[in-house]
Amino acid sequence: MKQLRSLTEGSLAKGIFWFSLPLVFSNLLQVLFNMSDIAVVGRFAGADALGSVGSTSTLVALFTGFLMGVGSGVNVIVARFYGARQPDEVEKTVHTAALLCLGAGLAVMLVGLLFTRPLLLLLHTKEELIDGAVLYLRIYFLGMPALALYNFGNGVLSAVGDTRRPLCFLTIAGIVNVVLNLFFVIVCRLSVAGVAIASVISLYISAILVLLSLAGSVEEYALRAKKLRIDRDRARMLLSIGLPAGFQNAIFQIANLFIQTGVNSFDATTVSGNAAATNADSLVYDVMAAFYTACSSFMSQNLGAGKQERVKKSYLISLGYSFGIGVLLGVGLVLFGRVFLSLFTSEDAVADAGMARLTVMGFSYCVSAFMDCSIAASRGLGKSLVPTIIVVLGSCVFRVIWVYTIFAHFHTIQSLYLLYVFSWSITSLAEIAYFIRCYRKTFPKLPAAAR
Repeated sequence: MKQLRSLTEGSLAKGIFWFSLPLVFSNLLQVLFNMSDIAVVGRFAGADALGSVGSTSTLVALFTGFLMGVGSGVNVIVARFYGARQPDEVEKTVHTAALLCLGAGLAVMLVGLLFTRPLLLLLHTKEELIDGAVLYLRIYFLGMPALALYNFGNGVLSAVGDTRRPLCFLTIAGIVNVVLNLFFVIVCRLSVAGVAIASVISLYISAILVLLSLAGSVEEYALRAKKLRIDRDRARMLLSIGLPAGFQNAIFQIANLFIQTGVNSFDATTVSGNAAATNADSLVYDVMAAFYTACSSFMSQNLGAGKQERVKKSYLISLGYSFGIGVLLGVGLVLFGRVFLSLFTSEDAVADAGMARLTVMGFSYCVSAFMDCSIAASRGLGKSLVPTIIVVLGSCVFRVIWVYTIFAHFHTIQSLYLLYVFSWSITSLAEIAYFIRCYRKTFPKLPAAAR
């Protein structure tokens, strides 16, 4: 049985780094290509177009985050069976996951198309921005089935140690996205509709490429149309990891809807500045997320192989990498924030409003590593429900309370942004404690020889 990259042997520090590096570039490219939507409309279609697209960021993150969470379940379960050398289980998992992810993508598309305007009204989206935001979202949601399938394929390939092909596929799709953004906005003058159409096309390109790659494989994780069926046991395993992860991401964004409502209580300049600066969140989070994927993949394969010490070290090394990249990128955004914001706006007032966010968030991003890496580690051990509950209570509920207490009292934009670091700190402590408990309960069950 061919092993693309051994996650159960060799130096963990080097292994996690080289495994994560293509994921870092993949996630970074994905963020940069998504930023091109905002950058193109901001530079070539004006502040209202920028505000319209920016006003959708929380809703986009809500639904795409759900699909990414479902995809993380694919990664964990495939990696465990692959590490345990159980090819029949890998095959069943892959074909079950393909159908589950497609179903999830279609469901998200329908929900998005039906409830776009009510959700934007719930957010108190500015009257002058809402029509453009509705148009952007309704087109963008047509790409959700493709995003779901790409996340499925990416989850399978990364689970078996292949993080390079997804990078290549994303690069191709992203270049197409940027070119089409410029064409539709500058040449065709389609404004927000143009960047949405470009995004949908690029999503389908990435999905087709990853599916063709799996279909052309001769390994046990190959995708075959005639083998597509739901295996109940594998479906339960996938859903037990993926659904809590997906709902966690979605609920997290629901809490952020309250934050967006708080932002919308300020003037349109602040809203646009926040929209521009929020792009930094995706930039930092998604680069750090590469090490969370590595954490789950390495822990799952080594759990399947019964290698206790490598399981623990996989968590600690991944945590160190993600914390370090959070510090590096965060401080960089504080120092060079105006250069970053110039990609999205040429208006000084909007850039000033964006710097208000970057100044607070730049020193806060690294704290989230303790929370998210611990969640990834627990999922690597097969535990997903409790980490989700902890996030809901420690971050989501806490944020809503903060909005209606601390922020309501001070009503400054800084008091709104500070809720992130406080919620991350509280949740991190609980997630670390839960992971330690799971780790101690998991390995005493293994034979001593397996340790």
